Amino acid sequence: MATEWAGLIGFVVALGLALLRVPVAVAMALVGIGGTLMLMDWSSASYVMASLPFEAIFPYGLSVVPLFIFMGVFASHSGLSGNLFRGITAFAGHRRGGLAASSVGASAIFGAICGSSLATCATMGRVALPEMQSRGYAKSLAGASIAAGGTLGVLIPPSILLVIYALMTEQSIGALFAGAMIPGVLATVLYIISIRLQVMRKPELAPVSDYTPWSQRWGALLRMWDAIVLILLVIGGIYAGLFSPTEAAAVGAGGALLFAFIRKKLTWTVLRSGIRETAGMTGMIFLILIGASLFNFFIETSGLTQTLVNWITSQGFSPLAVLISLLVFYVVLGCFMDSLSMILLTVVPAYSVITGVGYDPVWFGVVLVSVVEIGLITPPIGMNLFIIQGVAPDMNIATLSRGILPFLAADFIRVVLMIAIPGLIMWLPQMLGLGGY
Repeated sequence: MATEWAGLIGFVVALGLALLRVPVAVAMALVGIGGTLMLMDWSSASYVMASLPFEAIFPYGLSVVPLFIFMGVFASHSGLSGNLFRGITAFAGHRRGGLAASSVGASAIFGAICGSSLATCATMGRVALPEMQSRGYAKSLAGASIAAGGTLGVLIPPSILLVIYALMTEQSIGALFAGAMIPGVLATVLYIISIRLQVMRKPELAPVSDYTPWSQRWGALLRMWDAIVLILLVIGGIYAGLFSPTEAAAVGAGGALLFAFIRKKLTWTVLRSGIRETAGMTGMIFLILIGASLFNFFIETSGLTQTLVNWITSQGFSPLAVLISLLVFYVVLGCFMDSLSMILLTVVPAYSVITGVGYDPVWFGVVLVSVVEIGLITPPIGMNLFIIQGVAPDMNIATLSRGILPFLAADFIRVVLMIAIPGLIMWLPQMLGLGGY
């Protein structure tokens, strides 16, 4: 059997195991080990299998992962998310649909601190969902707006997925963070427009709330100071040249811990719980990285990626046709698999194909994370939909699936705009001298 066919069969087997709910780390590791043993002699394969797991999690750049997770965990424990929601609601909550729009805006800011979609969705769900339900918002709009807003935690820097993509493809974390900034803002604006159009068409979805006096608005805004400071420290520090991404992650983690202490939320119970949560999430990600390293070594050794690039080039497919086909594959795959697993399982062949037809790797990284993000709210296995159901058991998946459709439309519009106008992604990295298109 040609080694390329072995690689293709291995990829299909790993994908099938993941879809059958075998933990993706286990699926990739099993296929990687088995495939490597088929292609190499025992002594060479055993050396590779002994060294790759260490090399997968050894890089210094990976230290940003537990630090950003730590920052998001303790930012959540400090009550920062509630202050964000109340601060934005004070200015926009009195408009029809204003609470839903405020939840999206608060999710965008919290996502810039947290870096995790699931954590953003769960945190904002606990804060904003009871408020919207008490005001008479339709369940479909209330739940879907928080589920959609949660996806902003994947895109808006600092994003764990962008960090993983950067490390696996040897791209600049700073360039990817800069490239995702404008698409993240665009996503927030399009979600808010979607909410506005829904309530204009069906006013019964969201009643008008009470007007908040200006004196109370300024008070609510001032209570958001810690979130603003944390964002400026992390993102501003990176682009002002004060910190490297790793140093900024450490500063953000320390800042989140300090703010929890200042707000008198830092008890021993919270500290132990936060550390356990950080360790658990970090361990999960690192285990998947180890499995991905074994799997990707097998795929590269088989020659599948280079054969795939050569075949696409020889067929004369246009770069746009290749890109669209790949993105459709990710949207379909996102209906059944979580975002981190999708990227780690497919990024090596996808990266080779997309750079082989001439696309910029930084630009593709932001587009890829944007499309993977769509899978988080795509039925039937949209993870954020299940998070909302967990927060509010009275909401069923069918109701949430109907409510999420307008937000999916906004997502597709954003992806089309990013493809049609590459400068939405590349302008800021170019201006900062971090990349070119």
